[in-house]
Amino acid sequence: MPEVSATKTLSEPHKGTTTDAAVDLRSDTVTKPTPEMRRAMAEAEVGDDVYGEDPTVNKLQAGAAEIFGREAALFVPTGSMGNLIAIKVWTHHGNEVICEERGHINQYELASMSAIAGCMPRTTSALDGILTWDLIEPLIRPKVYYRAQTALISLENTHNMAGGTVYPPEVAEDICEHAHAAWLPVHLDGARIFNASVALGRSVAALTRKFDSVMFCLSKGLGAPVGSMLVGSREFIEKAHVYRKLFGGGMRQVGVLAAAGLIGLEKSPQILHRDHENARYLAEGLAAIPGIAVDPRKVQTNIVIFDLRGTGRTAAEFCAELAKRKVLAGPTDKYCIRMVTHYDVDRAGIDRALTALREIA
Repeated sequence: MPEVSATKTLSEPHKGTTTDAAVDLRSDTVTKPTPEMRRAMAEAEVGDDVYGEDPTVNKLQAGAAEIFGREAALFVPTGSMGNLIAIKVWTHHGNEVICEERGHINQYELASMSAIAGCMPRTTSALDGILTWDLIEPLIRPKVYYRAQTALISLENTHNMAGGTVYPPEVAEDICEHAHAAWLPVHLDGARIFNASVALGRSVAALTRKFDSVMFCLSKGLGAPVGSMLVGSREFIEKAHVYRKLFGGGMRQVGVLAAAGLIGLEKSPQILHRDHENARYLAEGLAAIPGIAVDPRKVQTNIVIFDLRGTGRTAAEFCAELAKRKVLAGPTDKYCIRMVTHYDVDRAGIDRALTALREIA
């Protein structure tokens, strides 16, 4: 399956928001399957995937591996499970995992690296969520028996809670090269790596080639209803299979879900640029509202995080008022709100959201 272009249009795209529907900007996880996905799901050829006999899952895994230039891939129910599996493959109980303080694996996966994988996060804060080797190196534990040992470095691209920021390829590769020289593997939480690919105009294979493992989501901007993928070496994926089953992720006739993932993987990257354009349009509109602080120049992909302390309202209060006007968003802290664009929200929906924001502010 070849790398897809970001210039074509998705066949049978959603028509976006209507005047009576809510404008849902809480996340790109709220996307609904396209008609093409629904047909593919209904017609999917299936088998028992625990036995490796689901032909649609096998096709999805082979296609993902080819797109990323890897030996193998594994379909998993969620991105959180995919990240946890990778941590479990690369570490042992009592190890530490270096990650950015706001990283998804540290903030939004229920401390699973500790509760299940038996590891501790070793974190630091980075400007725009972008770690560098100079920030990572001091966190690596010395090789003495009475200290917890560093076993893995994990990066996130795009970085969700930093506002969808994109790793400069040279920074990510520099980290991987230094880590490998120190005999440390590097995992990529690439939940939105296709957004980074579109923003940079480079293939996902090129952006991730030096990582030891990569997780990416089918159920965010790619629009599939369920599922994420792990890609890596054949040996890594063989171990990942074991942990997927151990964590309760062994699914049976799951080709009905993989079929939607195939459509998302083949078609959706072609229209992600629209989400990025809508996010910048949203940020520019927000910047013009008194009391709201956001820098549109820093919006690289489909996530906009803005500060509204100048309005005198908390984020929770503001979101409650937005919901009354059928605009949905989520607080990230007391005074900040995150909005995420996706293919189910068109430019008219963004205008509706901006009108509601102006009324409240």
